[in-house]
Amino acid sequence: MAKLAKYFSLAVAATLGGCSLLAPLPPKSDLDGRLAAFPTSGLPLDNETVIHWNARQVPFIFADSDADAAFALGLVHAHLRLGQMEMMRHISRGRLSELVGPFTTDIDRTLRILDLGRAAGDMEAGFPPETRIWLERFIDGVNHYQDAMTVLPYEHRLFGLNKQPWNLADIITIGRLAASDVSWLVWFRIWKLRTRPDWPQLWAALLRDGSNDMTVADEAGEDEELALIGEMLGGMSRSGSNSVVVSAARSKNGHALIANDPHLGFTLPNLWLLAGVKSPSYHMAGMMIPGLPFIAVGRNPDIAWGGTNLRAASSDLFDVSELPPGEITSREEKIGVRWWFDDSVTLRDSPFGPIISDSPLLRNGVDEAIAMRWMGHRGSDEFSAMLQANRARDWDGFVTAFENFSVSAQNMLYADAKGNIGHLMATQLPARDNAPPPMIYTPPAGAPAWQRFVGVRSLPLSYNPEAGYLVSANNRPQPSEVPVGYFFSPSGRAMRLAALLESEPEITPEHLRALQTDIVEPAADAINQALVQAAEHHGVESGLSPAARAVLNSITDWDGEYATDAAQPVAFEATFFHFLRRFYTPRLGADGLHAFVAAADFGRTLPRDIAEADGETIAQALAGALEDAVAAVRDYGSWGDMHRLRLIHPLGQLPIIGGRFTFAEFPSAGSRQTVMKTNHAPSDEEHYASYGSQARHISDMSDLDENYFTLLGGQDGWLGSSTFVDQVELWRAGDYIHIPLRPESVRKAFPRRMILKPN
Repeated sequence: MAKLAKYFSLAVAATLGGCSLLAPLPPKSDLDGRLAAFPTSGLPLDNETVIHWNARQVPFIFADSDADAAFALGLVHAHLRLGQMEMMRHISRGRLSELVGPFTTDIDRTLRILDLGRAAGDMEAGFPPETRIWLERFIDGVNHYQDAMTVLPYEHRLFGLNKQPWNLADIITIGRLAASDVSWLVWFRIWKLRTRPDWPQLWAALLRDGSNDMTVADEAGEDEELALIGEMLGGMSRSGSNSVVVSAARSKNGHALIANDPHLGFTLPNLWLLAGVKSPSYHMAGMMIPGLPFIAVGRNPDIAWGGTNLRAASSDLFDVSELPPGEITSREEKIGVRWWFDDSVTLRDSPFGPIISDSPLLRNGVDEAIAMRWMGHRGSDEFSAMLQANRARDWDGFVTAFENFSVSAQNMLYADAKGNIGHLMATQLPARDNAPPPMIYTPPAGAPAWQRFVGVRSLPLSYNPEAGYLVSANNRPQPSEVPVGYFFSPSGRAMRLAALLESEPEITPEHLRALQTDIVEPAADAINQALVQAAEHHGVESGLSPAARAVLNSITDWDGEYATDAAQPVAFEATFFHFLRRFYTPRLGADGLHAFVAAADFGRTLPRDIAEADGETIAQALAGALEDAVAAVRDYGSWGDMHRLRLIHPLGQLPIIGGRFTFAEFPSAGSRQTVMKTNHAPSDEEHYASYGSQARHISDMSDLDENYFTLLGGQDGWLGSSTFVDQVELWRAGDYIHIPLRPESVRKAFPRRMILKPN
């Protein structure tokens, strides 16, 4: 939420000097102090329930009934992340202005148009009894904890929030926020380019060369409000990740292995929390999204699972400008605004979905009505799917679990205690034909595709492949009956993962640990080789200044490794940045380049474009880029001087006082498409990675207890807590937290025993 600085600072000016923001941060709180706030008696439980806590404030719940386990889990989520959950609830409902004032009303209106909770009623009505009981008891736990609190989280006090009860619709809508379609982020970036005369050519180029890497381009070219809403939607939607499974045949110990590292925003609190649960139906441990009561990445005694965003085309746009007026409906909604007058907005709908072109963020001076149809507006049941997967015992049960899973579309990878591995596509998609997609939107005649849907059993599955391993890194999937999507991550990470696995005849958990911290980028190596070869072929070196010649010499033998203490990545990145500007701006213009940088797979695009361009154009652009790069090489002695990672609470973007909310900053290795991803825009200046690897998991299926996790940040969302950022050094060192499954091992590793007593 980097762009909140503008809005917060204006809001501060509108209040009494921003007194609430100047209030002192919460005092330091050790683990015993934090756990003392947890309610333990007079609880609406059937039986005593026990929670074991480790030194990192990770809980493991033991309950005699599923209902009691779900209630205790609700207590845990509220204890650790209630402030974060409340922020997510406001964003998902388009209520940001209630917190920060009149400067986010356009964002709220756009979120209201997206209508993330549209399917909540249908979903509630369709829950099977066991899912409904689990969810309702979880919500009971959240509400009980909130009611019992005597000191509210800092976020509540800062934003003037009172205790508001939670309900099923709230967690369904948060689930839909976490399931936002990554296609929207592409549309937002290119929406206003549709009025260009060369739009058909630009669209064709994006389809040919585009990825959905969601690289944040330079802020000077970024629409601030679109950037903010992109961060809010993309930051939660598991927009990037790596997942690897290794079969018994390829592992040294003869058992399956799994490794997962989700790629999300570098914010505090981390989007994940860690927990374990043992009840009659569940015995599991892993990563959970606050407010969503299932393990998204983890294991049970029989299977382990993880995944990556499939980047599927779960939405379509339709031009409804010619529909009869009677088919367009409208409603009025009030946007509450802190420190200002409430705003009234008109939201229009159509048989093809909400009219998204009414968003103030997407207006481009064209009189049009563009509606959006999204799979997330249908009543699918991701909660039952994930809960069924959490208790699955074999591959068939795992596949069956995802038959009614729709959004956000996921590559789900699987490993089991018998040594098997698998990969499925967890989604439901409209049965489109395989023709190239239209230029963003289509007339209503294209809607028949939305009369039939294909799901997990109609899409490619892989089970025990001959290679003995499976990798997923948001890359383009296998061809299928229907087009899965159009904008995928470049293949470099997936290829690098496969190469690392192929290099080891017998794979161990230690190999997977090294894999998760790998910092070589094949795409950068390919681009660099293209630049170096072009310089040699066109005799660029002879006309360079001595300093620029030194830059060229620096990158000539570079292999694409982004080590913190290396100088070569600085030379490459600065040259690459300036070459993009000099080579593509004459072709695309500044706006076109901005969109293209955000979407293109330059590992493929740039070497081809260099090969096809005339020699004089290449020589001039490359010589100029090398000269331009001299300043960066002079100013930054190493990649870590230039490329940094900062962990901040959203309030850390505030001017003047934002430093109080920055809790970690350090030089970072990695880059856009390294396995250990630290995503950033091309740059020749000091910059901060925008998103990337921020949690890790490894399980060895040979042993119930061999499960390891790390969060970039900490477990607790309570500012001032000793476990707010205590895992940062673990993450930097490539270390992990041990979370066993055997009860006796849990009791030993999680020594703080808390008994929850019923009424």
